[in-house]
This record gives sequence, C-alpha cells and structure tokens, in this order.
Amino acid sequence: MPGKMRLLFPLFLLGLVLGTQQALPPPCDSQIYCHGELLHQVQMAKLYRDDKEFVDMPMSGDPAQILQRFDELAAAYNHSIPRDEIKAFVSQSFLVKGQELDPWLPEDWRERPQLLYNISDPSLRAWAEKLHKLWKDLGKKVKPEVGSQPERFSLIYSEHPFIVPGGRFVEFYYWDSYWVVEGLLLSEMPRTVKGMLQNFLALVQRYGHIPNGARVYYLQRSQPPLLTLMMHSYVTHTQDLAFLRDNIKTLALELDFWARNRSLSVSVAGKSYVLNRYHVPYGGPRPESYSKDVELADTVPEDRRETLWAELKAGAESGWDFSSRWFLGGPNPDLLSSIRTSKLVPVDLNAFLCQAEELMSNFYSRLGDTSQAEKYRKLREQRMAAMQAVLWDEEQGAWFDYDLDTGKKNTEFYPTNLAPLWAGCFSDPEAPDKALKYLEAKQILKYKRGIPSSLKNSGQQWDLPNAWAPLQDLVIRGLAKSRSPRTREVAFQLAQNWIRTNFDVYAKTSAMYEKYDIDKGQPGGGGEYEVQTGFGWTNGVAMILLDLYGDQLTSGTQMAFLEPHCLASALLLSLLLSLLAQ
Repeated sequence: MPGKMRLLFPLFLLGLVLGTQQALPPPCDSQIYCHGELLHQVQMAKLYRDDKEFVDMPMSGDPAQILQRFDELAAAYNHSIPRDEIKAFVSQSFLVKGQELDPWLPEDWRERPQLLYNISDPSLRAWAEKLHKLWKDLGKKVKPEVGSQPERFSLIYSEHPFIVPGGRFVEFYYWDSYWVVEGLLLSEMPRTVKGMLQNFLALVQRYGHIPNGARVYYLQRSQPPLLTLMMHSYVTHTQDLAFLRDNIKTLALELDFWARNRSLSVSVAGKSYVLNRYHVPYGGPRPESYSKDVELADTVPEDRRETLWAELKAGAESGWDFSSRWFLGGPNPDLLSSIRTSKLVPVDLNAFLCQAEELMSNFYSRLGDTSQAEKYRKLREQRMAAMQAVLWDEEQGAWFDYDLDTGKKNTEFYPTNLAPLWAGCFSDPEAPDKALKYLEAKQILKYKRGIPSSLKNSGQQWDLPNAWAPLQDLVIRGLAKSRSPRTREVAFQLAQNWIRTNFDVYAKTSAMYEKYDIDKGQPGGGGEYEVQTGFGWTNGVAMILLDLYGDQLTSGTQMAFLEPHCLASALLLSLLLSLLAQ
C-alpha cells in the first residue's frame, strides 16, 4: 500500500479523539460510505465533479461481496487501481444516486393559505403563491427497501415523508428544516411538519443526537440545535400538547448530547462559566468532500492533518461551511487550512441553546412538571450570565465569538453577533437599539440587497459578497423586538431589501437559491459546490417576512419592470391624471 494511503486509514478506524488520544467508537462503521480504501480509491479517482455523488449511490448488491471484489481488484493492481478499472467497478457495484427516494406530494397542501391574502402587493402575492407551490416540488419519501436493507444505502431510513432543501441536497438537513418548518406552517401544512418532527425525534432516540443530515456519513456531527424551537412552532400552531408530552424526554435527550459532548468551561476575570462550542472529535476527510479534504491536508504538515480534518467537520457542524469566521490565527489566516472552529465559543450556538432551555422550561410548566421546569430555568439563567460575561461587549452593543486560544473576543462582523436578540436571550430592553447602533457603526445598512455573512471576501460561501436567508432572519426579527419605532423601521427596511433581492432574482431565473451575491444581485457563489436551487430555507424566510410585513412590502414592479416605451406612457398618463385632478 502506498505510504500516503497507510497514513489515511488507521485513524479513521479508531475514530481518534484529537488531543486526548482516546479512541471513540466511530458513529458510522461503513467501510464503503464512511472510511476505508474503497472510499479513498473511488473519491481520489474523481469520477464525479462532486464527491457527494458517489457516497449517495446505493449498492447494487451485498456490501460484503462488494468489498471482497474490491479487495481482489486492489490486490491485482498493488492498491494502485487504474481509473478506468475503478469506474467499471463502481458502475457494476452501485446504482445511480437518488433511486432510494420517491417524489412525494404533501397530503395537507392546499391551494390558497391565509398568508396569500395578507400580502398587499399583487406581484408579491403572485410570487408567494409560487413559493407555496414549491413545497410540492421539494417533497420526498424514502422507499421501503432502505428500511429493509439499510446496509445497502448511505441514506438513513425515515418513516415519514419530508421536505428537502433542493439541488444536491436530496435528503433532509437539520438546521435548514427549522426555516422550512416555519414556511410549512405558514402554508398551513402541520401534518407535514409533524412527520418531519417525528423523523428528527426518531434520530435522537436511535443515535442520541440529530446528525448534520439524513446520511450515515453525517453521523459524526450534528448542526445548530433547533429541534426544540421546531417543536415550539408546531405546538403553538396546533396546540398538540399530547405530542409534546409524548416526546419531551427526547427533546431533553438531544440537549443532553450538547451538554455532554460540546460544552466546556471558560474562565473570565477569575470566574468560570460553562458554554458550548462546535466540536467533532473525529479525524479523516469528510466522505462527501473527500478529495478536497485530502488535497487540502497535503498543504499542511503531516502531524496537523487529523486536526485539520476534525476542524473541517466542526465547521460543517456549525452550518457555516466555510467562513473566514473560523480562520483566525495560524500561519495563513486567509486560508481554509487555518480553520480552527473548535477553538471558538460561538454566539449563535449559545443563543440557540439558551432559547431551547427557556422553551423546555415553558414546556415542562405547561405539562405540570415543576421540577424539570425549574431545572431548565436555572440552566438558562446560568447561560445568560455566561453569555453576558464572556460574549457581550457593552461598548459595541453586540455579542462576539470568544477565542479560547487568545482569551479575546473576535470583533469582526457576522450577523450571528446579534443572534441573542432573535433567540430572546437578552435582559437589557435597550439591546436591540444598541445593536442598531452597532450595525450603523459597521456600515451594514449600506448594503441594499441583504446583510452580508461577513465583511471579508475570502472566496468561501459564508463570506462577502454572499448573503443567506437564515442570517437575515436572525437580524431582522431580532431588531423587530425593539420598543423603538426607528429600530423597528430598520428591521422592516432590511426585510424589504431581502424580499426585493429574492423577488428580482426569481423574476430573472424562475428559481429560489440557497444564497445570493448582494454585490451583483444574482445567485451566490464560492465554496465547495455550485449554487443550489430549491430552496427550502430561502422559501421559508421569504414567507416569514411576507407574513410579518405583508401589508407594507413592495415588489418595485409597478414601474421598474415596464419597457421604456411603456414607462413613458405610464408617466404621461400620470401627468394627465394630475392635471385633471387640479
């Protein structure tokens, strides 16, 4: 076996806990989809433009037999299999991706939900109707054979149908689903939402946490923990307390995962506080981005490769894969190879957990369990104090990620710096107004097409010039909680900017996108793959804003979309009407 290959495999099998040198059992033991020579040889042959293509392909036969045939092939070529031979082996042993899912038409989809009647602008109302119809295009259900022969698939079986993000993301994803759920509830589709929640709850019961997405190769990592908030949205809409009662312990189990595996103590001014971070204690390349991770690791010293791969997985767990937000420090702070996600205490993660603790306290109170309600009330209280001491900056009026290595805050701009407003985890009633001053000081309001993910253009997809729907929501609904009319007006204007961007690009392309380039007013770019259409969470956020401001938002089409000769006629007609009125 070539020397480089020998370095790659043993640590996957051990699931090495970096830094502690303690071996954890790997969450996924598949020698085809998660680690091993077959995965390495196929992905490094680069048969497909996107590494995700291969690990999403079902097997055409028994995994043991496929591995045996591969071992024989590898031995025949001394583990240096020609690309054409690898291609033929894959064609013989695997099926085309996507065959494990069927399209699904949601049974509770209805023609005209109330949301449409609350939108004043006719063009926005017609557009919202198209967004509502997109749920029918994004519905999927898993074929029964995935449940009866799970060893042949990377897809994790889910009993209930669901809505996917779109594009290359044909399975459901954790944090995307929160904004999808909000959109579905505005589309009056609670049965679909309940099924999605049941899928997530089943994952917690089976694995103890919710993986990044519904694939076995995502089992090593989670994503921003928003399950409790999804349950809150569903219960608020349906008053289904029986469902909450049946599943409250599973919600608690998921929060236990974050407390047990992603918490740490931070000392500030001689006092210790417990907060959370994104942290994946497993090395090895990500299977869905395998060749990119191997090639990136070739640019760093050999003894740093496992750490690099673990940090890439932590960045993926954050949902921000990837951003200069995680690149601080290191010999080349502008490069992805300098990623150090686990060395930062993120504002948004702790805001999400703070919100979940408050919701759990409220849930238990409603269910009559005062002991558990008090437990979560105290947890939230402790986290609020920790966020105030470690993350809050009174002078700037925002919260900042805390760098564990330097003991300092990262004062760069990210929309997540205001996530505690959205999550309701602040005690100062003036916090939204202080946040507005912070946005003005950072000149964020000059961006007229959306709030940028950062102010650094690194080429990564979670940086300038890209803007993402969930980050708009964090800021807009956070500012909207202000008692100040001016701050609330800025929240509306930011909503107007984002709706116009979505609407204008849709008018040109007839598609919704996962991210947008707010410099050029077009679909976004950068990162590891082409920009994707669909797109679940963008649709959901657009519906949230249309629901919140439907009577005020405008499309700008009344004049702007007219041809020049029509515009001249319209202006002449306007002048004549003005003269007649005198």
